[in-house]
Amino acid sequence: MESKKTVFITGVTGSMGGAGMDELLRRRDRFDLVTLARPSAANKLALRELEKQPGVRVVWGDLTCYDDVLACVTGADIVLHPAAMIAPAADHDPEGARAVNVGSMENILRAIKAQPDPDRIKLVNIGSVAMTGDRLYPIHVGRTGDPMKPSIYDAYACSKIDAEQLVAESGLKYWVSCRQTFIAVPDTLALMDPIMYHQPLQTCIEFCTAHDSGLLLANACEDDVPESFWRNFYNIGGGKRARVTFLELMERVFSALG
Repeated sequence: MESKKTVFITGVTGSMGGAGMDELLRRRDRFDLVTLARPSAANKLALRELEKQPGVRVVWGDLTCYDDVLACVTGADIVLHPAAMIAPAADHDPEGARAVNVGSMENILRAIKAQPDPDRIKLVNIGSVAMTGDRLYPIHVGRTGDPMKPSIYDAYACSKIDAEQLVAESGLKYWVSCRQTFIAVPDTLALMDPIMYHQPLQTCIEFCTAHDSGLLLANACEDDVPESFWRNFYNIGGGKRARVTFLELMERVFSALG
């Protein structure tokens, strides 16, 4: 019987990382799982049941600490990195966003290169469609070859641009960068923040679900992923049915709220 692969996945207390972990847990016949989380009271509570799962190792630490990252990368076959400090938190603490979003990537790349055979380790970086800025007509359709043109003062997008550049120029044999779009979450009220008014009303948005994003992460670990998938950039989206303007979104949300 072929031995299991070991997957190191970050950000499992977030939407995409949590969905990725859920999907990987269904595939424990093929994967052993490692994750890294800050030892906050909220995280300890959130991951209490996960720690009890067979084939899962939770390392308590910080992505900005190289030794913590090294402990997770060592022995891993695949690194999935959806963890990030996102807006609006990144807007309030741009230096912190850079420390997390760029610093974590520096540590992951350094840890991979410290392994006996870095060429066997696959890295899936999760970027953001925000890296290419607002989507207004007539450039409302995003392409992976578009110039990096983040919105002014978007600390999250700027830090993700720098992190992706590190990946692309890393010299690793197996890397990919997938730029995530806005994940539709069931609790719309959780997103109530003044940042919602930063959007031009005619901004074009293509949502995706956390479930589909989790599938992407898990599927990237499988043996049938073609060689052509690697060393490329992709935009993540939910397809034609998931497209809406910001005005249409607000009309739907506020109509539902009465």
